[in-house]
Amino acid sequence: MSARGRSYRYVGPAELKAVVQPGDGGRPIGSAADFSSWIVEQAPAELAEPFTFVVGVDGVLRLAPRRSEHVACAGGDMVLSAGEISFMREEDRWTVSEVSNQSTGYCPDVSSWAEVARALDAVELGRPSGFTHEVVFRRCPDCQQHNIVREDDFICVFCGSDLPAAWNMDPTA
Repeated sequence: MSARGRSYRYVGPAELKAVVQPGDGGRPIGSAADFSSWIVEQAPAELAEPFTFVVGVDGVLRLAPRRSEHVACAGGDMVLSAGEISFMREEDRWTVSEVSNQSTGYCPDVSSWAEVARALDAVELGRPSGFTHEVVFRRCPDCQQHNIVREDDFICVFCGSDLPAAWNMDPTA
């Protein structure tokens, strides 16, 4: 755990992390001015889709195009949260229209919302009160496969074993 909250190590396919180069990483958005500069660079087609985001262990939001891997957006580093985010123009300001913790590379717990909220507040963006789409990740203790829990059914889709109630995606955590 960091002073801010739990940090998440990349737990996705090793080959995706292996191609991350120094200097890779999403655009750091640490202020309203950073966001204003970034958003005007986005094409209308890009704005129509969600963006990949991470919140670094420094608490800074980083954004990348949707088809970017979260591990690349994070520069290969640990994160406080990761997922997908969409923006919309509301009156005279930008707001977050949708945000999820959907990252199969980091598999952050839904409790990582607090870090996302802090990062969005620092950028002065309007935001929802929580993830608009929560993804519950669990690693099967028997077969070790990563699962997405749907409809509170904590059963491994690969081997049928019970999945734990608590987040357990990183065996070293």
